[in-house]
Amino acid sequence: MSARSSGKTGVFLLLAPLMLFLALFFVWPLVTMMSQAVSDTAVLRVLPRTAEAAAGWDRVSPPTPEMKAAMVDDLKAATDAQAVGDMVSRLNSAQSGFRTLMSKTIRTLATADPAPDLAAIDPRWERPQFWIAIADALSPLTDRNILAAVDMGRDTSGAIVRLPEEASANLPILLRTFWIAALVTLACVVIGLPYAMATAAAEGWKRNLLLAAVLLPLWTSLLVRTAAWFIILQEQGLINDLLQALRLTDGPVALIFNRTGVVIAMTHVLLPFMVLPIYSVLISIPKNLMPAASSLGANPLRAFLEVLLPLSLRGVASGALLVFMSAIGYYITPALIGGPGDQMISSVIAFYATGTANWGMAGALGLVLLVITIALYAVYGRLSAEDPRRT
Repeated sequence: MSARSSGKTGVFLLLAPLMLFLALFFVWPLVTMMSQAVSDTAVLRVLPRTAEAAAGWDRVSPPTPEMKAAMVDDLKAATDAQAVGDMVSRLNSAQSGFRTLMSKTIRTLATADPAPDLAAIDPRWERPQFWIAIADALSPLTDRNILAAVDMGRDTSGAIVRLPEEASANLPILLRTFWIAALVTLACVVIGLPYAMATAAAEGWKRNLLLAAVLLPLWTSLLVRTAAWFIILQEQGLINDLLQALRLTDGPVALIFNRTGVVIAMTHVLLPFMVLPIYSVLISIPKNLMPAASSLGANPLRAFLEVLLPLSLRGVASGALLVFMSAIGYYITPALIGGPGDQMISSVIAFYATGTANWGMAGALGLVLLVITIALYAVYGRLSAEDPRRT
C-alpha cells in the first residue's frame, strides 16, 4: 500500500466517528421528519381491501357494492384501537361528520351478525363526498401536510385552493415570524454596525475588551439570557425602576409579554452574529481610505456613506442573513418574553409535535423552514465567500 493510500485511509478513519455522529443525530432525524411530512398511511393501514376495491371508482357515481363489502370486511378486521382512531381523525379532518359516522358503523358491525349494508346503518354511506375523502386518504404519499403548512389544500376535484381562514392560521404565523425576524435583523444592523466600526478602529486592549463584550454572552446559556431579560423587563424590573426614578414615566412601561420585549431580547442574543461578520470585513479595509477621502474634501459623513459603507456592505449583508436565519427558528425567547400574538412558527411546530402528536404537520412546517433556511444559507455562503478580486 502506498503512502498516499495509507494517508487517505487514516483521514477516513479520523472522520468516520464524525460522519457516523452526523448520520445518526442529524441526517436520520431530518429524513424521518421529512418522510413524516409526505407520508400518510393512517387510512391505508386500516382499509387495505377498500383501497383495492376503490381503485377504479370514478369518484362521481355512488359507491359500488364491492367497495361497501370491502369496507365492512376492513372495519370488522380492525382490532388496533389506536390505528382506528388515527384513521378516524384523518378522515374527519378531510370530511366533517366522519367521526360520528365511523363510530356508529363500527359499533353496529361489532354487534350485528350478519353484517348489514352500510346504507342501512347510515344513509351518509351513499354520499360520494365521504368516499372521495376515503379515496384521497388511501395513498401512502400525500402533499396534504405541505399544502396545509401554507394554508392551502385540495378541493373535491383535486385542484389546489386556499383554505378558509377558520381552517388554518399557519401562513399568518409564518409571516409574523418573518416580520419579527426582520425587526430583529434591523435592530442588530443599527446597533452592530457602529459597534463593529468602533471595534475595528480601536487597538490593543480596547479592541480586545470590545470583542470580549460581544463574545462573552455566547458562553452563557440561551435560556439563562432569556430569563435574565424576563427579570429586567418586568414591571418591577431594572429598566422600569430606572425610568421611574428619573421621572421619565409615571408608571411601569409594558416591556414584557409583547412584541417590544421579544425584539429587545432576541436582538441582544443575536447581536454577536451581526457584529462579527461586519468586523471581519472592516479590519480588511485599508485604514488610509477615510483620511484620503477627507484630504479630497469629503466631510466625515460623506466619506462614510461613499467609502466605508459600500466596502462594508458585504459584511452587513452576511450578518443580516445570519441573524435572520437564526431568528426565524427561535422558540424559547418568544415563548417566555412574548404574548399570545408574538409566538413564532417554532411554537406551532412544538404544538403539533408535543400537543397533538401530529408529526406530519410538524414535519411539514419544519420542512418549509428548512427550505427557506437553505435558500438563505446559499445566499449567505455566496456573500461570505472570499472575493476573488481581492486575492
